[in-house]
Amino acid sequence: MASARAIVGTILPILLVPLISFAGPDDEPTAAPGLGEIMSANQMRHAKLWFAGQAGNWKLAAYEVDELEEGFDDVIRFHPTHKDAPAPLSELVPAMMTGPIGQLRSAIAAKDGARFEQAFDVLTDACNACHQETHFGFNVVIRPTTNPYSNQRFDLPQ
Repeated sequence: MASARAIVGTILPILLVPLISFAGPDDEPTAAPGLGEIMSANQMRHAKLWFAGQAGNWKLAAYEVDELEEGFDDVIRFHPTHKDAPAPLSELVPAMMTGPIGQLRSAIAAKDGARFEQAFDVLTDACNACHQETHFGFNVVIRPTTNPYSNQRFDLPQ
């Protein structure tokens, strides 16, 4: 049976290849992550954000919000328009995500669990509204119910 380290060493580079941006002679990307890859990474961040907030690990929650926002920035950078979207993603994403991200940042800064839960739900609703608006309503995001990251502590070590 292969060791976990060997499996991760083999699989991780394969998973990361679509996320790598290669620069050309003018420092313009010649290859970019697909929209699905960016959104899959954001889905992971969404889940980690939830578990960090539930554990009161506000530094990790703030980090995950930053990462989510970077993912949304990548959507705008690499996919300003999309074939199925009736409006440019470069307009829809900021219009739909700026407010919810701000609410999350405020709740995290206040270290307020109740506000965090409410802001998380506002973000989740905004994700689903964006999916509806862009004709991806079949992709419904919810609060995570189980932690898929058994290899990460979300509470702060004592």
